[in-house]
Amino acid sequence: MSKERIGFYPGTFDPITLGHSDIIQRATKLVDKLVIGVAINRDKGPMFTLDERVEMVQDELDAIEGQLNDCEIEVRPFDNLLMHCAQEHGAGIIIRGLRAVSDFEYEFQMVGMNLRLNSEIETVFLMANDKYQFIASRLVKEIARLDGDVTAFVSPRVANRLYERVGRT
Repeated sequence: MSKERIGFYPGTFDPITLGHSDIIQRATKLVDKLVIGVAINRDKGPMFTLDERVEMVQDELDAIEGQLNDCEIEVRPFDNLLMHCAQEHGAGIIIRGLRAVSDFEYEFQMVGMNLRLNSEIETVFLMANDKYQFIASRLVKEIARLDGDVTAFVSPRVANRLYERVGRT
């Protein structure tokens, strides 16, 4: 009997974008179970509360359920070290998405630190689909705040929540 492959995909998801959803769909091809860790990350000053972000991620998963390769998925908030949280969930793989070279520099540093904390957990990078390489939650929020159209970057559900949050109808 082979060991269950558990992956951990961490992020702030403020908000979840089409790029995040693409990485989730592709990650389900690599693991038997995927835990999506929604980070509190107070330093980033999130637009949405932790509960709202967890709910948005779950709503997006419900909407793409048929595209998730029969992989068990859980959405969990976390506020401790990534490696501790991954270990608590039995993950042997950290899933990270890469959009650009600048992402790689940061992620390269993180992998080195994470390996020192727990050398049993590997990090796997998935390159962003070329349709989504430019999408960043930070930019999506700014576009919404400045009365722009975010529907090319997030699902209609998330767009509506963004527009409500910035006072648009």
